[in-house]
Amino acid sequence: MKKTIIAMLLCIASVQLLHAQAKLPNSPGATVTKEEQELLDLSKTKWKWMSDKNVESLGGLFAENCVFVHMGGSWGKTQELNTIKGGFIWYKKAEVYGASVNIFGNTAILLNDIDLLAVVGGNEVVHAFMVTEVYLKENGKWKMGSLTFSTLLRPVKMKSSNQPAQPQH
Repeated sequence: MKKTIIAMLLCIASVQLLHAQAKLPNSPGATVTKEEQELLDLSKTKWKWMSDKNVESLGGLFAENCVFVHMGGSWGKTQELNTIKGGFIWYKKAEVYGASVNIFGNTAILLNDIDLLAVVGGNEVVHAFMVTEVYLKENGKWKMGSLTFSTLLRPVKMKSSNQPAQPQH
């Protein structure tokens, strides 16, 4: 019985230590380095470029072998740029509620807790996502290697533009 209790306490302690080491969106008291802020700003700019359908700037940001994982499938750089340019997915607005970045040498993993207002197939939709962005530093410049949308189970906070705003009580 004592061994079981000790094992459980060790498991709880190790989970708390592991959680404390990772920077997660909305983590309290997380300090941000200059390089981390550079990546957070780059991510924010990327959302603007996606909203503006600025495929020229996005083409410079995305690595040649970049991978995009969506709810409906996954594909590479060329298809993502064509999807944006052709309006098949219009990333109309990303409301970012929290963002964090962890850097491992020349690799950075950035997490965004967002509500995404998008137009897909002519229909406006809003989804809650945790977006994982992987960046690689090449010749002193950050390039995106992967962008993955993971659906969150939390309620959507943002209202789409065709929904009336709910009164605040």
